[in-house]
Amino acid sequence: MEQVAIEIEELSLAERAYRAIRDRLVMLEIRPGAPINEEQLGQSLGVGRTPVREALKRLQYERLITTYPRRGTFATEVNITDLAHISEVRQELEPLAAAQAARRATATDRANLTALRRELETAGAPGRDSTELMHLDLQVHRAIYTATHNPYLEDTLVRHDNLATRIWCLFVDRLSDMAGHVEEHGPLIEAIVSGDADTAARLARSHVEGFEQAIREAI
Repeated sequence: MEQVAIEIEELSLAERAYRAIRDRLVMLEIRPGAPINEEQLGQSLGVGRTPVREALKRLQYERLITTYPRRGTFATEVNITDLAHISEVRQELEPLAAAQAARRATATDRANLTALRRELETAGAPGRDSTELMHLDLQVHRAIYTATHNPYLEDTLVRHDNLATRIWCLFVDRLSDMAGHVEEHGPLIEAIVSGDADTAARLARSHVEGFEQAIREAI
C-alpha cells in the first residue's frame, strides 16, 4: 500500500514538473537551443530528478526538447518554416474543437469560458504586457480544448498550440496589435457558450488564419 502511495505521489510530481517545464519552454523562458539541466530544474521546482526525467520524456515527444547522443538535452529551436505545417493542422482541428465545444460544453465549461470572456475585455488596457496576454491566450485555447471532452483532440491541439505560441513569442516585439489578436477570442467564446457550433467553427478558422498572416507580416 505504501508503494502505491509513493507511485501516486511520483505521478503527481511528474505532472507538476511537466506542466511547469512545458510552459517555460512555450513562453521561451527557457530559450530555444538552451541546454536542459535536470538537477537545476528539479531544484527550481522543488522536485527530485525522477519527476523531471518523466516530464522530459513527454516534452521530447511534444517536440519541445530534443536529445543528442553524447551532447545532452536542449530546448528545440523555433523554426519559422514549421509555421505552415503547424497552421495546416490547426486550420482543420481548431474549427472542429470549437464546434465540438459548442455542442458538448458543460455548465462548468461555460462558466470557465465566461470568466475568461470577462478577462478578455481588459486585454487592451494599459499595463497589460505581452507575457500576460500570451498566458491569457493559452488559457482560452486550453479551456476550449477541454470543453470538447475529446482527450485525443485536446492533446493534439494543446501540443500544436504550444508550438504556435513559441513562434508567437519569438516575434512578439514585431507584432503591432497583440491585444487585438487576443480579444478576437471574445466572439468565439460567445458562440461556444451559446451553443452555436457553425459560428464557433468559422471564427476559430479565421483566428488561426489571422495568426499565421500576422506572423508572416512580422518576419
